[in-house]
Amino acid sequence: MIGRRKIRFDGDSEWVSISDLMSGLMVIFLFFAVSYMYDVQQNQKRIQRIAVAYRDLQTALYEDLLHEFKDDLPRWKATLDRETLAIRFGEPDVLFQVGRADVSSRFQDILSDFFPRYIRIIASDTYRENVEEIRIEGHTSSEWLYHVTQDEAYFLNMKLSQDRTRSVLHFCLDLLGERKNKIWVRGHITANGLSASQPILTSDGHEDLVRSRRVEFRTRTNAEKKVVEIIQEMEGKSKR
Repeated sequence: MIGRRKIRFDGDSEWVSISDLMSGLMVIFLFFAVSYMYDVQQNQKRIQRIAVAYRDLQTALYEDLLHEFKDDLPRWKATLDRETLAIRFGEPDVLFQVGRADVSSRFQDILSDFFPRYIRIIASDTYRENVEEIRIEGHTSSEWLYHVTQDEAYFLNMKLSQDRTRSVLHFCLDLLGERKNKIWVRGHITANGLSASQPILTSDGHEDLVRSRRVEFRTRTNAEKKVVEIIQEMEGKSKR
């Protein structure tokens, strides 16, 4: 009887030890789970703060650009988009000759007035640390001068749009001369020829061949980059 009780007692002791071990592991698991949830919550708050700051930055930059150019946009036949911060020059006869990439004399006059003032705002202490990219975008219609296939027209217009944006970029950088902002601008500005990939449509959904031919100056902030960095940080922690 004594031997049997001892065996039962030893058996019970072993079971209690396993229970204690499982309880300890559960506590550790809960600790890591709570820590992870806390990190997720904090990162969500960080992303939310970035989103709010991005919205405020967009609003402030839009208002500064509008204040600077509101009297000029109508005579330039240009518009300022609040959501994308794109200044769109959409008078194709003013921008370039048909099928040519050289900046017209009229567009040179406009750029000479516009670009230094534009950069003065974008590269100011208020915005420069939050600017990821200044994009010069060239857009064409889907048409070409003579009969070609759609694919051929696309690539011919791609080359034309790329040549045009490089011409605009070259002219704009020359306008800055030796100004202190030139090095910063060169590190942030890009020339992007997009062919007819982003046409402007009419109200009935058809391509507006005239308005699709345009040049746009867009400002991209680094808000998206900061959000991606937070997500990558979260993913890195989850793999550890």
